[in-house]
Amino acid sequence: MSLHVLSAGLLTTVQDAGRPGLRHLGVGRAGALDAWSHALANRLAGNAAGTAALEITLTGPTLRFDAAARIALCGAQLDAAVEGAPGEGVDIPMARPIDLPAGSVLRLGGCRDGARSYLAVEGGIAVPEVLGSAATDLRGGFGGMRGRPLATGDVLPLARRSQRRIDALRIAPWWLDMTPDDAPHSLVRVLPGEPGAPLDPLCARRWRVAAASDRQGLRLSGAVLSQDMLSQGRRERTSEPVLPGTVQLPPDGQPIVLLADAQTHGGYPRIAHAIRADWPKLAQLRPGDSVSFASCTPAQARAALDEQRQRFARIGLALAARG
Repeated sequence: MSLHVLSAGLLTTVQDAGRPGLRHLGVGRAGALDAWSHALANRLAGNAAGTAALEITLTGPTLRFDAAARIALCGAQLDAAVEGAPGEGVDIPMARPIDLPAGSVLRLGGCRDGARSYLAVEGGIAVPEVLGSAATDLRGGFGGMRGRPLATGDVLPLARRSQRRIDALRIAPWWLDMTPDDAPHSLVRVLPGEPGAPLDPLCARRWRVAAASDRQGLRLSGAVLSQDMLSQGRRERTSEPVLPGTVQLPPDGQPIVLLADAQTHGGYPRIAHAIRADWPKLAQLRPGDSVSFASCTPAQARAALDEQRQRFARIGLALAARG
């Protein structure tokens, strides 16, 4: 079973839940930037939440399935259509299971309301694992399809799917709410990046996402934050550990919010840290989008993540009840 890449899109990579626990060895996490949408697509396709799937950035690929498959799309609203008898020219909706017969061609266009969508295929993308994960690490050049985005002509192996019979295009008549919570999508909650780091200068401004942003981090533009707001001891330092979610302040005064491909150490002051429950919001910000920050407490951060996990668990129970 294989998936043939007829055109690659802007930046399509194989991603799973990433490589946690290896930062002390200099290996970043990688994995899906929007872990919520990635996990939801997998559950709809019949997979475990962390199964390898395709992360689509801004513009999607065109893919041919040489065998029948169940798929699901979640994340940013994406223009999608399937071609090839008997599903010629049928638009494909988001957030529901879809059965494709063998020979189907799936054309994925542009993301309309976010930066990233996820395509999960029942059984998962069966690329070799590196350090326990199939995730593409673009900075390190390993994982996924030899550490790079998909290219036209690639052939992706698919793991064996269930034995359900798929001989025609079928689209489930129901769908799921894809949002991880009810908080505003352009408001990201933060904790102090280190003891005593003031949050007011970051939270008092509205920021715009710069075009230089990538999987390593969101570069923000707006009013310059002066490092004079930091004590001398926090302005001059050696390289220190950083994580996805860390908000750094480089000398130009324009913050950087680190994402899944973040380096393991950095020398810029750590002025804040985006809470884990809001990482999916960061993943969906496009160049030109605006974002603002609000301070919260560690207890509030834990409660937000617990609520998100409980919501996902309820979705899992609902899907299991459908069979």
